[in-house]
Amino acid sequence: MNTPTSEMLAEKILRGVGGPENIESLTHCATRLRFQLHDGSKADQAALDALDGVMGTVPQSGDRFQIVIGGAVAGVYSDIMNLPSMSGGGTPRPQSDAEVKAEIRAKGRGRFAWLDNFFEYLSDSFRPLLGVLLGASLIIAIASMLDAFGVVDFRAADKSATWVFVDSMWRSVLYFLPIMVAYNAAKKLKIDPWVGATVMAAVMTPNFTGMIGSKTPGVTTTTNATLGTSESVAHVFGLPMQLNDYGGQVFVPLLMVALLALVYKGLKRVFPENVQMVFVPFFSMLIMIPMTAFLIGPMGIWAGNGLGTGLSWLNGNAPIVFAIVIPLLYPFLVPLGLHWPLNALMLVNINTLGYDFIQGPMGAWNFACFGATAGVLLLSVRHREKDMRQTATGALAAGLLGGISEPSLYGIHLRFKRIYPRMLVGCLVGGLIVGILGGVDTKAFAFTSLLTIPVFDPMIKYIIAISAAFFTSMALVYFSDYRTKEERAQVNGERDAAEAAAKAEAAAKGEAAASARTVPAQTVPAEERELVAVGAAPAATGGPASAGSAGAGVPAARKGLELAAPVAGRVIGLGEVEDPVFASRALGEGVGIEPADGHVVAPADGELITVAETGHAFGIRTTDGTEVLVHIGIDTVKMNGKGFDVRVEAGRKVSTGDLLAEVDLGAVRAAGYSTVTLMTVLNTADMASVEPHTGQDVTAGAPVVTVRR
Repeated sequence: MNTPTSEMLAEKILRGVGGPENIESLTHCATRLRFQLHDGSKADQAALDALDGVMGTVPQSGDRFQIVIGGAVAGVYSDIMNLPSMSGGGTPRPQSDAEVKAEIRAKGRGRFAWLDNFFEYLSDSFRPLLGVLLGASLIIAIASMLDAFGVVDFRAADKSATWVFVDSMWRSVLYFLPIMVAYNAAKKLKIDPWVGATVMAAVMTPNFTGMIGSKTPGVTTTTNATLGTSESVAHVFGLPMQLNDYGGQVFVPLLMVALLALVYKGLKRVFPENVQMVFVPFFSMLIMIPMTAFLIGPMGIWAGNGLGTGLSWLNGNAPIVFAIVIPLLYPFLVPLGLHWPLNALMLVNINTLGYDFIQGPMGAWNFACFGATAGVLLLSVRHREKDMRQTATGALAAGLLGGISEPSLYGIHLRFKRIYPRMLVGCLVGGLIVGILGGVDTKAFAFTSLLTIPVFDPMIKYIIAISAAFFTSMALVYFSDYRTKEERAQVNGERDAAEAAAKAEAAAKGEAAASARTVPAQTVPAEERELVAVGAAPAATGGPASAGSAGAGVPAARKGLELAAPVAGRVIGLGEVEDPVFASRALGEGVGIEPADGHVVAPADGELITVAETGHAFGIRTTDGTEVLVHIGIDTVKMNGKGFDVRVEAGRKVSTGDLLAEVDLGAVRAAGYSTVTLMTVLNTADMASVEPHTGQDVTAGAPVVTVRR
């Protein structure tokens, strides 16, 4: 069952992207919601970034928009799709020929639109396979650990049937990867994915691969004495066709589907709709299977081998340069989704060279990333930051156990500018060690996590490199902090206020319960019943005599500090405010005021400790140490200062009634936010009582809260 909180997040995301009418389609990957919008300019990026549960946003050309959620993405996607307004799954609208041409011209104006489309094609061809690739890498890791402990010879040619079967569990993913990639690529290009899979499967059947090196009539095999390699050529219909084993190849299906999409869509224009189901797949297969076997397949093999050989040359002739470049490159490729081509090259290396040399240096980047997250986690524990502790714990677990960096990147690193430079130092240290020690290889495609360490060779060199990367980043982040001194002081102040308010509320409830047990309600005089309600024992029972209400019989000396209304309007209790933080008194006791105008004044004499850059909040410390928060509207921080004319600055002394800001309430309402202005006493826990006076219409400057110490 979905919780109200998750449903609220889904609704807010839907509003943030411009509503269901602005959504053409919605999909998701391992960490991100991926929107295709009708008009990308309608997405409110600032408002979406400010949502709890959203790690970040990534606008792209062509009206594409990504929202990074993290591990909970599937649940949020489900919540959005289950909203009544999304029952149609988006709102694609029919377009005229002129509109289609205009849209294509408009998208073509983006300087890098073609590049975005290219990398989106690569990414979406691989991304859905993330789960099975991770599963295969963990099976390899387990087998490698058993091999390291001498339980089984993982690489022996004469393994038992049991271990041959275990091999098939992970080889199934890597060998049939071309078929899976072809399916996804065809789906991305909006053609029948099963046609793409079928074309690729045709050159991977036992009938086709069985001709390699065989004595089948029409097949000739030649051996290169110098290189020790053999090559088989089959003469089909009198034409020479180079035979290759396409298992594990990725460039071949990517090239093939790109051409298949042109053929498939061209055939759909040729045949009437009532016969397309039969003839479009038929002619697509008839054209593309020979095209793949004779031309695209060999071209893909050559292209992949060429890239792999080039990188291998760089790794062999300048290993230190290679080992440094890879981990320093990844932190910038992954956030943009541009790392998938390198992943494809890793698979090519394994299939052509028998090993891969990219994943070793890449591990330095991953563990530097996780080390930075560990530094944030240690700081969040030290400074008692509950939300950040939860975020960092989940991100670190996903990284160390799954090798997934997105939760760390979008949940933490990209939000705090101080982290990236420190993380890059860890990448540099780890990569440098890999290069100096002569490189690290692996014979398997594996996500770089703690569980997959045994697949790397030499393992001890790999452990030294990733440990150095991890602890370098962790130490730099921990000892220099990921927040500036000013940010740390502000965050810690807010934390202290919230903790004090929580303790005060808990103490008040406990004392009230104790008083209710020892003094029956009917025996408490009417004028003292309010004392029990605020958590103070009545004077007759020996409780604190200083705590009390503004009622009759209170000595003048005990009247306390009167806080004035910061705005004119109707005074309401915090329990009536549509904000769970204020309503729970987590930020102290106080009042809400439904403002009659946007003229905001100081509620007391004192010093302005904080003035929000967006103009929506002010913190004042009075001469007697009372800390007062004035907060204009709910969630108005998302307006980024629009409609807020601030007239003061932090550090200034103010008197009751001094002008703090002029607010355009109409702009606040037009933006969809509540205008209710809140005033609370942040250090309520230090007071004997904080007494709101609600249910009245007041002018600015009229007393609305009494504070007794």
